[in-house]
Amino acid sequence: MPENQTKTCLFVGRFQPFHNGHLLVVSGMAKVCDRVVIAIGSSQAEKSALNPFSLEERREMVQRTLQGENIIPEHDIFIIDVPDTEDNAAWTQSVLAAAGSPITEVWTGDAATKECFVASGVAVKDIKEVPGISGTIVRQQMVKGENWALKVPPAVADYLDTINGVERVKKIG
Repeated sequence: MPENQTKTCLFVGRFQPFHNGHLLVVSGMAKVCDRVVIAIGSSQAEKSALNPFSLEERREMVQRTLQGENIIPEHDIFIIDVPDTEDNAAWTQSVLAAAGSPITEVWTGDAATKECFVASGVAVKDIKEVPGISGTIVRQQMVKGENWALKVPPAVADYLDTINGVERVKKIG
C-alpha cells in the first residue's frame, strides 16, 4: 500500500448483541487502520430468535460502546447498514459501495464473508472467535437467566436493560 493511501478496514457483523469479542476486534482495528467501517449485517432482520434487535438498536449498542471505550474521538469509525441479498456478489458490491471509500482489508472470522470478499479481490484478515463469547451464547444465557452481562461491554448491558432486551430475547427465543 502506498504511504499516502488511507488504510480502510471493514468489519461485518450482525451484532445481536454487540459483545466483548466484537469490541476486541474493533479496538484492534482502531490501532492499525486509518479508517474503520463497521457494517451491521442483516440490517432488515429483527424480532426473531436469531435477530432479536433492530438495526437502530444494534447501531445504538455499537455507538454507546465506542463512546464508552473512548474509541470514537481518536479514530475515524463509520457505521453502515447492510441488508441481506440472495446473491453473494451483489451483496459484496453493496457492502463495498456503502462503505464510501475503497476497502483495504476486511476483518472477519466468518467463512462465507471471507469467501465473498476474497472473490471480489479484497484482502481479508482472519480473526478468531473469542472462546465462550458469541451472540448466540449471550442470547442463550439471557434465556437461561445466566450472567450474560459479563460477555458484553457495560454500555451494552445498560442499554439492553433500558430497552428490556433480555425479556424480548426470552419471549422470542
